[in-house]
Amino acid sequence: MTFTAENILLLGSVLIFCSILIGKTGYRFGIPTLLLFLLVGMGFGSDGLGLQFHSAADAQFIGMMALSIILFTGGMDTKLSDIRPVLAQGVLLSTAGVLLTTLLTGLFICYISGWDSTNIALPLTTSLLLAATMSSTDSASVFSLLRSQRMNLKHRLRPMLELESGSNDPMAYMLTIVLIQIVTSDGMSWGIIARDLGVQFFFGGVIGYAMGRFAVWLINRIGLANSSLYPILLLSLVFFTFTITDLLRGNGYLAVYVTGIITGNAPLANRKEINTFMNGLTWLFQIVMFLALGLLVNPLEMMDVAAVALLIGVFMIVVARPVSVFLCLLPFRRLPARAKLFVSWVGLRGAVPIIFATYPVIARVEGAGQLFNIVFFITLVSLVVQGMTIAPVARLLRLDLPETKEGNDFGVELPDMLERGNRLADMNIPRGTLVMLVKRGDEIIIPNGQLELRAGDKLLFISENKK
Repeated sequence: MTFTAENILLLGSVLIFCSILIGKTGYRFGIPTLLLFLLVGMGFGSDGLGLQFHSAADAQFIGMMALSIILFTGGMDTKLSDIRPVLAQGVLLSTAGVLLTTLLTGLFICYISGWDSTNIALPLTTSLLLAATMSSTDSASVFSLLRSQRMNLKHRLRPMLELESGSNDPMAYMLTIVLIQIVTSDGMSWGIIARDLGVQFFFGGVIGYAMGRFAVWLINRIGLANSSLYPILLLSLVFFTFTITDLLRGNGYLAVYVTGIITGNAPLANRKEINTFMNGLTWLFQIVMFLALGLLVNPLEMMDVAAVALLIGVFMIVVARPVSVFLCLLPFRRLPARAKLFVSWVGLRGAVPIIFATYPVIARVEGAGQLFNIVFFITLVSLVVQGMTIAPVARLLRLDLPETKEGNDFGVELPDMLERGNRLADMNIPRGTLVMLVKRGDEIIIPNGQLELRAGDKLLFISENKK
């Protein structure tokens, strides 16, 4: 059965419904939810129940939209106060770490090519291309696992891992595109490669920052008839940011992530509605993306490369990732070895490597189908082995912390757009909003307009619900 205009809603709804139910069951047993979405797609695919989906271009398009939303939402949820102390570590891991992983894994793939026990024969450039598609940790998987399990880790490891996973996709994407150009042409000079990488980083960062500032300014000043329109307006800016950056040969993934960070760390009107909408949309697109990738693969063909893919996957988990992490974090001597070991273990692969593996397929790189199947198998290995053991490994290395309460001391949503003043009467409080309580240390004060506010005071507001 193939997807048609008549049955796509029926088939799509059944797939999403089954994915959510199976995901709920699997979560109880510690199985990563995103892995189950992938398996559902495989189960309904051509070698399962027979749904026919063979368009790598369509899967890539779905992946681009999904990653834009996932990276933007991840950026919005990233607090600058959390990542500032680990900014250097995160940037090194997301740039030099990706490059080292690509080099080590590519050299290993080239070394084992042609062995009697393997069925691949890849030149060095193609081996590096295969490695580049898998060189970044998957933002969707890392965000989902760390946040759904509410993991709190010592040594600021959680913001470091989230920063790395959100910012290393652009580097892997650039390496993949550059290596495809090298493989499909007579070669490129190192000067051109360096120029292309510089252009992608420059335009990605600059446009992302500018669009983030513009989004904050627009959301806070435009008056819309319905508050539900604000997240839709922001979503349009996310897609605009990605596409305009891509047209200018910048890195769209980097741009939307930077836009998310800028937007999430600024005072923003209607934040509650925006967060609720974006989080729900993120989950929807994660499900659709993993289902599409699961439908795209042919499990029987994947079995032909299972042995060599397992060998490469073990090398990445045991050698390439730890070596790159320890080298990148070498200057940070205060970070204990067990923390670096944990960072090495959270080198999760997921949808991103599979999406990047569709680029060689569309570019008609020789043997691209085999590369895609290898990447898919390694992703499954990573999600099973690493994804199911993150929490136990954190406890084993004594890096876990007690779960902290999310939210504020009052347990309610507080307005985000309030100015400071010495007295309540000096504050620019929106019409229809009242200050009900002031918490000063352990003391609860019922305020009036003449109350002098002090540093550290926490205010409970109540506001009428305007529709």
